[in-house]
Parts: sequence; structure tokens; C-alpha cells
Amino acid sequence: MVRFHNRSDAGRRLATRLAEELPTEQARTDLVVLALPRGGVPVGYEVAVRLGAPLDVILVRKVGLPSQPELAMGAIGEDGVRVINDEVVRQARVSDASFAEVEQRERAELERRARRFRGTRPRVPLAGRTALVVDDGIATGSTARAAYQVARALGAARVIVATPVAPAQTVAHLRDDAEDVDDVFVLDTPPNFRAIGESYDDFTQVTDEQVVELLRGPVTP
Repeated sequence: MVRFHNRSDAGRRLATRLAEELPTEQARTDLVVLALPRGGVPVGYEVAVRLGAPLDVILVRKVGLPSQPELAMGAIGEDGVRVINDEVVRQARVSDASFAEVEQRERAELERRARRFRGTRPRVPLAGRTALVVDDGIATGSTARAAYQVARALGAARVIVATPVAPAQTVAHLRDDAEDVDDVFVLDTPPNFRAIGESYDDFTQVTDEQVVELLRGPVTP
């Protein structure tokens, strides 16, 4: 099992791997690092600095079933993007009105976070570019899946997922989504994975203020 001191350490080590695996610097000019807030931002910051890529957050919200909020019937992203799990909606017999009600609530929170994290800065455009979705770890893969589906819906030509740690089964499932994700990079897949935090010496919660500060860093579009 690989241990990371903190998210910055994990980000630097992930960046080293990506610098070796991804195309040359000249071929990476279209790359955008999209960090999942809040914990993915310190990791994504280090990756963006090392690769010389713009850093942005990718804001997604799960749209959970009214009767089982933990079960996603879809996901939403910025610019009105929505991804619907038709099978879940059909099996649960969710009406358009019920879906819209949950979506409206989640979109209000998504927009609040966008204002909080970016302020007046515009979102880095993804059309025709390579989106590198970064988080501090992946457990079930539901959030990562929503993120790369949203990135694709926002026009990304290629989508890559990168994270320090994730269970092998989840990584396999993500790689099966060949229609939406082009590659997955993970530094460690512990055989007895129980929680992301077990791979970190310091897994202190990242604050909104830290996210805002990192997004103001030296990396620009």
C-alpha cells in the first residue's frame, strides 16, 4: 500500500506519473486539469503546475432518487448539462416533474459553489480539448463518472481520469466506460481498500477558502 503525506504530496507524485505517461509538452497544449472540489483541488493544483496546464474545478451534483437520495438517477453540471440514467429513472418510475424538482435543488447548490470557488473568473472552455479529471481518491466511482460524463457533454474531445488511490474493481469499471473516458491513471489500488483517507497521513478536510486560493495560483488558461 502506497502512503501519501498529504494531498499536495499525492498530487506531486501523480504529476510525475502523468508527465511520464502523457504525450510530450508540445502535444499537451490542449490539456485542462479539472479538479473535483474540495479534496481534489490540492492534488489537481500540483498536477497542473507540473504539466503547465490551466486548472479549473469541475462542478457536478448527483441527482438522487427522491426515495433513495444516495442512488443516482442522473447528474448535472454547469451550462445546463444534465446526464440521465434512463434505466434507473424507468425502474423507479420517476416522473419528469419529480426529476425536475430534485434537479432544481441540486442546480442551486452547484451554482452557489461555482460562484464561491470561481468568483468572476470564467470557466476554462473544454470544447475540443483534453480534460484531465483529478480527485484525491476514488471509492465507488459515482462522482468521477458524473464528472467525466459532464466533461464530455461540455465538449471535451478526450477525457482522462487521474487519482492517487482507488480500489481495483472501481478502476476496472471506469475503464469499461470507453465511450466517455479515454484513460484512467491510478497510483495505487490497495487490495483491502476501505477508505480513501487510509492512504494519507494527513487527510484534513479542505476548506472553501483553500480551494479559492489554489484556483488563484500561477497556472492560467
